[in-house]
Amino acid sequence: MSPSVAVYRNVYTEDRFKQAYGSDDNASGNLRLREKLAGKCRCSRRACLHLLSERVPLFSWLPRYRLRKWIVGDAIAGLTVGILHIPQGMAFALLTSVAPIFGLYTSFFPVVLYMIFGTGRHVSTGTFAVVSLMTGSVVEQLVPTPLAFNSSSSEAANFEAQRIGVASAVALLSGIVMLCMFGLQLGFLSTYLSEPIVKAFTSAAAFHVTVSQLQSMLGLRLPRHTGTFSLFKTLALVLENLPHTNMAELLISVVCLAVLVPVKEINTRCRHHLRTPIPVEIFTVIIATCVAYFSSLDSNYSIEIVGHIPAGFPKPQLPAIHTFPAIAGDTIAITFVGYAVSVSLAMIYADKHGYSIHPNQELLAHGISNTVSSFFTCFPSSATLATTNILESAGGYTQLSGLFTSLVVLIVLLLIGPLFYFLPKAVLACINVTSLRQMFLQFQDLPELWRISKLDFMVWVVTWLSVVVLNVDLGLAIGVVFSMMTVICRTQRVDCSVLGRASNTEIYRPLESHNKCYELPGVKILTYNGPIYYGNRSFFREKMSRVLGLTPEEIRSREKARKALEKREREASVSTVERGIANTSFSSVNEFFESETSEKEVQAVLIDCSGVIFVDVAGARLFTQVGLPLKDMSPPRDLVTCAPSARKLEFVSIWQIATSVLKILTSSGLMSHMNPQHIFVTVHDAVVYIQQQRVQIVIAFNITRE
Repeated sequence: MSPSVAVYRNVYTEDRFKQAYGSDDNASGNLRLREKLAGKCRCSRRACLHLLSERVPLFSWLPRYRLRKWIVGDAIAGLTVGILHIPQGMAFALLTSVAPIFGLYTSFFPVVLYMIFGTGRHVSTGTFAVVSLMTGSVVEQLVPTPLAFNSSSSEAANFEAQRIGVASAVALLSGIVMLCMFGLQLGFLSTYLSEPIVKAFTSAAAFHVTVSQLQSMLGLRLPRHTGTFSLFKTLALVLENLPHTNMAELLISVVCLAVLVPVKEINTRCRHHLRTPIPVEIFTVIIATCVAYFSSLDSNYSIEIVGHIPAGFPKPQLPAIHTFPAIAGDTIAITFVGYAVSVSLAMIYADKHGYSIHPNQELLAHGISNTVSSFFTCFPSSATLATTNILESAGGYTQLSGLFTSLVVLIVLLLIGPLFYFLPKAVLACINVTSLRQMFLQFQDLPELWRISKLDFMVWVVTWLSVVVLNVDLGLAIGVVFSMMTVICRTQRVDCSVLGRASNTEIYRPLESHNKCYELPGVKILTYNGPIYYGNRSFFREKMSRVLGLTPEEIRSREKARKALEKREREASVSTVERGIANTSFSSVNEFFESETSEKEVQAVLIDCSGVIFVDVAGARLFTQVGLPLKDMSPPRDLVTCAPSARKLEFVSIWQIATSVLKILTSSGLMSHMNPQHIFVTVHDAVVYIQQQRVQIVIAFNITRE
C-alpha cells in the first residue's frame, strides 16, 4: 500500500471547525436583519438620488457620457436603425392585423421610453415579428374580417378602430403584468426560457410568419386562421387558391426578394468592412412606392396598397379594456416571449461589451414602455433581433442612439408618412420574410448542440415541432414543460459513486473514471452529486445499496445471524460461569465479528455530501430510515452509528456538507441517532479518524488478552 499522507493539523469535525473559525449565526442573523430594516427605512438625499439613478438609469449614464468619443457612433447607429424601423414597423403591423401607421407609432414611443428606463446599451426596441404574430392571432380571434368587407366605407374605420383597440389592450395588459412582476422581483423567471427554447421558438415562429405572408405576396384575399394547426390550415388554403394568384403582385414579390436577399447577404458577409449596412429596405419601399404611383398599379392590376397614412401624433385613447378576460391567457404568453427575447439580447451584448444589465429593471422598462404606449394606439413591443444587431454593428455605444432613432421615425410621422399611400403590401410582406433570415439560420446550431448535449438537442427539436405543428403559444408552453422535465430527470438520475484515494495524496476521486486511485481496505466512501428530495430518494437508496452490495434479503439474513450469535454467546457465558472457568475464546461479540470478517468486508462507510445541493424533508428522513434498522444489526460498539449496511459497519461520516443541508438534517432528528462528532470537514479527516480508532481498538484488545 502507498504510504499515508501526513496532514500537519488536527482532525476537524464540523463542530470543532465551527467553534474555531465560525461565527454566531443568531447574532449575525439578527444584526443583518436589523441592518436591512434600517437600510430600508433610512431616508436621505443620498438614498433618494441612489434610488432615482437605479430606477431611471438615464440619470446614471447621461452625466458620464463621453460626448466626443461616443456621439458619432450613437448618431450613425441610431439613424441607421431609424431608417430600418420605417419599413419594418409598417410590415410588422400587417402581422398584427392592424393598419401600417400603428407600426410606426410602435416604433417611436417604446424607443423613447426604453432609452430612459432601460439598462441595455445596445438594445433596439420596437416591433418584433414573433410578438406581432402572436398579437395578430389574438386580434383575428376577437375581431375577424367580415366576409363582405367594403374598405371604402365608413365601417372600415370602425373595423380598424376595433382591431387596434384589442392590440392596444394586449399591450396594456402585458405592461401591467411586467410591472407586477417587477414589484415582486420576478426577473429571474426569464431563466426558465433557456437558450434552446428561445432559439427553437423563434425559428419555428419564423415559419408561421412566412406562411402568413404568402397570401400578401401572391395577391390572395384569404381569411387568417388561428389556433392549433393554423400553419397547415393556412398553407392548405393558399395551395387551394393558387389559381387565383394576382400575377402583378407575384411579380412584385419576386423582384423584391431578388433585391432584398442578395443585399442582405452582402450586409452580413461584409459587415466588418461596411461602416453602416446598406438600407436596402427603405430603398425598396421608396422605389416600389414610386413605381406603383406612376404606373397606377392599384387601379390597373388590382394590387393591394397601404392606403392613407395620417400625419401627426395620435390622440391618446383608452384601449379596449373590456377584452381583458378574453386576452389574458394569450397576453401572458406574449409577455414572457417578449421579455425573454429582450433580456436574452441585452445579456448577449452586455457580456460582449463588458457591462451588466438588471433583469428586474428590464421588467420595469418594458412594462412602462408597453403601458404608456398602449394609450397612443400601439401594439406590444420588445427588443428586436435584426435592429439590435445592426445597432451594435453600426457602432452604437449607449442608449442615446435611441434618440436619433426616434427622431427619424418622428419625421416620418409628421411629414413623410402620407407619401407611402401607394406602397404595395406585397413589398411589406417580402420585408417581413427576409427579416427572418437570422431565425432560419439557427438550424446551423443543431449539430453543435447535438455534440454538446443530447438533452438540449431534444428540447430544441420538441419545442420547434410543437410550435410548428400546434401553435405559437401552445408550442412554447410544451417546450418549457419538456425542458423542466429534462431538469427533473437529470436530478433523479445522478450516479452514486465510490471514491478512491490517489497515492501519496489526500485527494479522493471516483474509481470508475480514475482507475489508478485505490480503495481503502474496509472503508467504503460514497459520493452523490445532486439533490436528495422526494423525487429521487428511492433512486438514491437503491444506488447506495447496490454500491455497498446489499439487498433486503441479505440484510434480513445477517440480522438473523447476529441474533443467533448473541444467543450462542449468552449460552456460552452461562456455561463457563457455572463451571467457574473464564471464557477467553472471545472477549466480546465484536471480536467474534472481527475474526469472522475478512479484510474485504466493509467496516466503515463514509458519505460525501459536498455535492448535495439541497435536501427536503423526505430526503432528510431517508438517512434515518436507512440507518435505524441497520444500527440494531451492527455489533454493539461505540463506533457503530446509523449506517446503511448490515455488515460489520463501524462508522458513517458526512463531510463538507452545506450549512443549509446540515440544518435540515439536524431538524429532522438525524443527530439523535448519530454522533455529531462524526461529521467532518474533509473526507481525509474522516479517514484519518477511522484509522486512529482502529489503532486504539487493537491496543485495547491486546491489554485484555494479557
